[in-house]
Amino acid sequence: MNRHILQQQQKALEINLDKTIYGSFAEIGAGQEVARNFFKAGAAAGTIAKTMSAYDKDFSDAIYGKEESGRYVCQSRLNKMLDHEVELMDERLTQNRPDTKFFVFADTVSAINYQRTIKGQGWMGVRFQLTPTSGYNDLILHVNMKDRDNGLQQEAIGLLGVNMIYACYFEHEDMSNFIQSLLDGIEGRVEIDMLSLKGPDFMNVDNRLLSLYLVKHGLTEVAIFDQHGESIHGSEFLYKKSLMVVRGHYRPPTLVTVDALESSFEQFIEDPKVQEKSAILLSEITLDNLLVGDEIDEVDFLERMDAINALNQKVIISNCSNHQKLINYLSDFKIKKLGLVIGVLELMQIINDKFYKNQDGRLLVAFGELFTRNIKIYVYPALHGDDHLLMDVGNMPVPDGIRFLYKHLIDSKQIVPVIKYNPDILTIFPSEVLAAIKEDKEGWRQMVSSKLVQVIEQKGLFNYPNKKLEFEY
Repeated sequence: MNRHILQQQQKALEINLDKTIYGSFAEIGAGQEVARNFFKAGAAAGTIAKTMSAYDKDFSDAIYGKEESGRYVCQSRLNKMLDHEVELMDERLTQNRPDTKFFVFADTVSAINYQRTIKGQGWMGVRFQLTPTSGYNDLILHVNMKDRDNGLQQEAIGLLGVNMIYACYFEHEDMSNFIQSLLDGIEGRVEIDMLSLKGPDFMNVDNRLLSLYLVKHGLTEVAIFDQHGESIHGSEFLYKKSLMVVRGHYRPPTLVTVDALESSFEQFIEDPKVQEKSAILLSEITLDNLLVGDEIDEVDFLERMDAINALNQKVIISNCSNHQKLINYLSDFKIKKLGLVIGVLELMQIINDKFYKNQDGRLLVAFGELFTRNIKIYVYPALHGDDHLLMDVGNMPVPDGIRFLYKHLIDSKQIVPVIKYNPDILTIFPSEVLAAIKEDKEGWRQMVSSKLVQVIEQKGLFNYPNKKLEFEY
């Protein structure tokens, strides 16, 4: 069913004419346009209690306090703004307006600068009530601006802010529509790469699915979760760190998966250019790996997330079918050293694809996009063929026309074998383990982590047939 898309002026007017919705706007940095859209729409007196702009950093510190990091465009700053403004709202207006649904909109944004050394990004949030006197809900997101002009970026932020408030009040019953409505009128101009929606009215909303919708509907190509399944943004923990990313199916993560994570990361932090205390490991699932036909199996996605989190791992969900898109996304965080872990069979496919699709002289360009100075490919071996022969970096077959380049990448240590792997577990294949879990066949519990066995049994992951009762009587 197609959504009926409203212009932002229509959205703002609809909110302004609703006498039960009333709130404040606090915008710092380049985010100065959201409240203006409500004034322009007319009847703003019915909606706006206060607008506030602390453009000067000293004024901002005096109102909201200083940040330990010294940064102003960050999630903690946004949270402080929401806390402060809601406290004032409750203190000054609650008793006089018992039938009002209050909200506070806040943003902290840095737009593109004159020298274009800053691309433009920010944090935006709405704290809102869906019924008078009820508890508050929080919509928090991070946005990257794509316009190449400061004025256009500010305009896009203003339109996005209207979309956010409208979605909170009028799109909250359908989460897929909720997510898609955020881009109404600004598709292609912004990227929303982190979103969280929490509160008493959204206890049944799984924020992992919201982040999946961000990627699925093209609001971003990458979303990141911590080891508890909570949405996080790379700017809050990746900036100038060393990072290793392990792409896989994780259906389910077997002992081989665990070995690939641990042995490759151990090798990664042995690199003299990598500081162990600032090195981070992320597991990556791509949308391609979640597709069943043309659709994404949301339950399957959540089960894989549960499985990876059971191993205490952070997760990236991405629409980066090739690694270059992921590398481009991570470049904003100035990653010091990036390691990508690839199974040897996947590497063979990548090399063959690039070779046979670039026979017109663009071969070096195609490989240059992936192999750059601060990126190293760690290749995990596999048993291959009917005879289950060991394939690794040294004996992997490559086309004759690319053999010289492949050898150069090995000699320059841009492609390296994972050395400390466990050869005794390579006979474990995920497809066989998955089939055994579905039928609860003997032996599957010895092929996955003991932590994962418990989660599979308790939650009934991967169609495990003997799910334990949540409550025992």
